[in-house]
Amino acid sequence: MVPAVASRLLIGLQHPLRQLRSARAPAGWALVGALLLVAVAVPFILARIPFRPGPTAGVSLAAGETSHLGSRHLALVINSADPLSEAIGNYYQQARQIPAEQVIRVRFAPGPTSLPVAEFRRIRRQVERQTPDRVQVYALAWATPWQVGCQSITSAFSFGYRPEVCAGRCGSARVSPYYARGDVRRPWDQLRLRPSMLLAATSLAAGRALIDRGVAADGSAPAGTAYLLSTSDPLRNVRADRFAAVAATLGRRLRIRVLWGDALESAPDVIAYFTGLTVVSGISSNHYRPGAVADHLTSTAGVLTGPSGRSGDGGYGQMSALRWLEAGATGSYGTVVEPCNLTAKFPDPGLLLSYYRRGDTLIESYWRSVAMPDQGVFVGEPLARPWGRR
Repeated sequence: MVPAVASRLLIGLQHPLRQLRSARAPAGWALVGALLLVAVAVPFILARIPFRPGPTAGVSLAAGETSHLGSRHLALVINSADPLSEAIGNYYQQARQIPAEQVIRVRFAPGPTSLPVAEFRRIRRQVERQTPDRVQVYALAWATPWQVGCQSITSAFSFGYRPEVCAGRCGSARVSPYYARGDVRRPWDQLRLRPSMLLAATSLAAGRALIDRGVAADGSAPAGTAYLLSTSDPLRNVRADRFAAVAATLGRRLRIRVLWGDALESAPDVIAYFTGLTVVSGISSNHYRPGAVADHLTSTAGVLTGPSGRSGDGGYGQMSALRWLEAGATGSYGTVVEPCNLTAKFPDPGLLLSYYRRGDTLIESYWRSVAMPDQGVFVGEPLARPWGRR
């Protein structure tokens, strides 16, 4: 199994998703390949181990405190210079009843898709100073900016700025300490890590609709189907070899359909949709249950907006992850720079659905499913919890 995994990884390293480039292998490539195998094989092997949720470990819960994350564990970060961020943030605070001391206002010019590193560091220092210690996760109330250097803004907020990401876009990266850690119920208390998610929308109506779906999802135990599509795009279809195992492992707890094709249209009951294409057609024809998750493996789905400031011309010609939210999903993911087709840099559907189905929140489930999230931006309503008690 390991040699096959290594072979796919090396192919991915030589073939970025946006374009294929042929090049002579440099001297010493065998050594480089061996080192890469050591660096990245472990997450791939772990991703194939069936998920078995374990007990909460290494953290003491206060009296009356539940094990799942809720509003008292989330800090809401609002850009006070952006009227849309203020409006969406205020609506979210009311909808989720977030305590006032957990609402943090920062200030930077709205509009740019990337924050300068120095400005980001200033903002992050302010946010860290103002964050109550009980807070475990962040919701960032904006769609732009979505990038800092070569990192997504969600990974930069959670890990800090990592300049080395620019040097190895198509190579392996640090494995997140939160990856596949179902035993970690308080990531800040246990790992000194606060996962982040963009509460992303380009209009107040879209932002309110996203928030409403997340709240409506709580405890709904939605009857629906998780669709796993194996597509005609060999470079972006690299997650498909795990789909049968996902269906076999989770089929008793979720209705899962593995389909062969490039589009799912007019589906009445989507609770999850995973695929791999540059652009996914027909997504707005489907009905997504509150709390639904959906993403497509491609290079620049994390380029959420384009020159218009909207999602329609985002993605550098590929489809923005924001389009999933606009179609009715509650959470999605995409990379902001070329990652190549290393599946460790994208959500593992089996892990995501396992955690989500056991009753964890959207942000916990999505973050635990990505081994190397430096380049990927998480978007959606963080506290959506379809299989938790109300």
